[in-house]
Amino acid sequence: MQTTAEYYCAYCGESNLTFVDVSGGFQQSYVEDCQVCCRPNILYVRIDEDTLDIEIDNEYEE
Repeated sequence: MQTTAEYYCAYCGESNLTFVDVSGGFQQSYVEDCQVCCRPNILYVRIDEDTLDIEIDNEYEE
């Protein structure tokens, strides 16, 4: 199952929409480029097992 979630770029602060594959596990991390400034963000995705609510933390890729 795939759903969308929002995060804010660690570089420019702009809002980004990303696709999250719930079947990939309840804790995931991957790199995604900002849709505005094109710089790489490391996304840390947590999915609540009961509600399937998604939380995303991110940081700069060094």
